[in-house]
Amino acid sequence: MPHIKNVLFILADQWRAECLSALGHLVRTPNLDALAADGVLFTRHYAQASPCGPSRASILTGLYLHTHRSGRNGTPLDARFTNIAREARGLGYDPALIGYTDTSADPRGRAPNDPALFTYEGAMPGFTPVVLLPEQPVAWLAYLRALGYDMPTRDHLRAYRGRDNYPGADSRGPTYAPAIYKAEHSETAFATDRALDYIAARDGAPWFLHLVYLHPHPPYRAPEPYHAMYEPAEMPGFRRAPSVAEEAKQHPYLAWHLSRERKAAEMPEAHLRQLRATYCGMIAEVDANIGRLVAQLKTSGQYDETLIVFSCDHGDMLGDHWYLGKEGYFEQAYHIPLIVRAPGGVRGRRVEAFTEGVDLMPTILDLLGGKIPAQCDGESLAPWLRGETPAAWRREAHWEFDFRDVVNGAPEQALGLRLDECCLGVIRDEHYKYVHFAGLQPLFFDLAEDPHELRNRAGDPAYAARMLEYAQKMLSWRMRHDERTLTGLHLCAQGVVERPRERR
Repeated sequence: MPHIKNVLFILADQWRAECLSALGHLVRTPNLDALAADGVLFTRHYAQASPCGPSRASILTGLYLHTHRSGRNGTPLDARFTNIAREARGLGYDPALIGYTDTSADPRGRAPNDPALFTYEGAMPGFTPVVLLPEQPVAWLAYLRALGYDMPTRDHLRAYRGRDNYPGADSRGPTYAPAIYKAEHSETAFATDRALDYIAARDGAPWFLHLVYLHPHPPYRAPEPYHAMYEPAEMPGFRRAPSVAEEAKQHPYLAWHLSRERKAAEMPEAHLRQLRATYCGMIAEVDANIGRLVAQLKTSGQYDETLIVFSCDHGDMLGDHWYLGKEGYFEQAYHIPLIVRAPGGVRGRRVEAFTEGVDLMPTILDLLGGKIPAQCDGESLAPWLRGETPAAWRREAHWEFDFRDVVNGAPEQALGLRLDECCLGVIRDEHYKYVHFAGLQPLFFDLAEDPHELRNRAGDPAYAARMLEYAQKMLSWRMRHDERTLTGLHLCAQGVVERPRERR
C-alpha cells in the first residue's frame, strides 16, 4: 500500500453495530456509508469489554481484559503496558487527543494527593491532549457560555437539558425535546471544529489524531433538527422476554442487574421508542460531522494520504432485555461498527469474519510500518484491507465483563461472590454462544434457533457435549493469550535470544 502520512482514529461511544444505513438500518449515515464504500466495512466486529474505560484500554493497548485487568471505570491500568500512542511516538508522531480515553492512572509512584488519582477520566499516556472532553466537559461548557448560553459551572448534566415546554414532549417522552443549544454549537460539533483546527494548524506536517465523540452515549439528547429526524413508530421492536420477571429467570446475575437497572422497565413503551429515535438522531449528527472532516481532508488534498479508522467502545441495550446501557453479556452491548479506509487499500469490501477491538492497535502500527509489540493480543487487519483473506483467521469473538464493586461490594453481597469472582467471559461464533461466570452457573445459547438469546440451554442434556466443547475453547483461548511480554525471550550462553510471536 502507498505511504500513509496521517492517521485519523475516530471512536464514538455506545454505538450499536447495526446502526448504519449501509447495513439496512433506518438511521441515515450517508458519510459513514461513503467511507465504507471507499474502504472496508467489518460487519462482525466486537468490543472486548465494557464500560468505556476497560474497552478503551483493550483498544489502545491491544490487550484482552484478562491481561490488562483495568476492568472497571476507576480500575488502574498498569503503567508497564505500552499503547498505540507510545508506539506511534516511536514512529515520529506526536499523537493528539481530542475527547477522552477514560484511563485510570496507575497509582504506584504517585503522591496520594495527585489529582490523577481522584478520577477515572485520565488521558492514556503518550497522547498529547489538545482538548479534553471528560464527563465535565469544561472546554465545551466555557465555549457555550461565551456564546451566551445559560450554562452551569458544575452540574454538567444541565447542559444536556431539553427546551422547556417543548410541544409534544409530554406525549413523546423526556428525550424528545431538542437540546438548548444549536447543532453547530453541540459537543459533537465543538469536537469536530477543534479537530479541523488541529489538522489545519499542522500545515502539511504529518499528524496522528485520536478523535473521540461522546455521542450517542447518554444523556439521550439531540439538537434540532436531529431530535425529530426519526419517528418512534419506525423503531425496531424490542428483543426481550414478555416481562422483566420472565427475563430475570435466565440467570442470577441478570436478575440482580434488572433489580437495579429499572429505567427501561419503568418507562412507557412510547417513551422508550422515542429514546431509540433520539439515539438515531444523535448518530445522524455524528455522521454529519464526520462528513465535515472527510470533506476538509479532500479539499486540502490529505484524504489519499490519511488512514481513517472509525469504531466505538461498546454498544447500548436500548431497552432490549429490559434495560439500558452496556452491562452484562448480551450481543447488543458488544457488537460494534468498524470501518477502515486505508490509502491504496481495497474499496467497498465487507468482511464477515470476526474482528475485535484489540485488532486496531496492531492494524494501525502495521500500516504505519511499525513493529507490533509482543504484548498485543490482537491481529493486524492489513491483509483484509489489501483484499486478501488471511488463513486460519479467528472463528469466534470474545469479550469479558467485570462487575465487581470495590467501593461498596454490592454484587458480592447480593450474589454471594468473592471480589475476584465478579466476572464473566464470553465466546461466540456463528452458531453458539457460551458465557462463563467465575462464581455462578454458565449460560449457553443456540444462536441459530435463538438469535435474541432468550433461551438458556446450559441445563439441557442435549447441549451438554456442545457446551463442554465451548468451555474448552474458552480455556484454550485464555491460555493462548496469557501475558506474554517476556515469554518469547530466553537467556542462555548466547545472551538474550528472542523468538518473535507467530501471527496470522
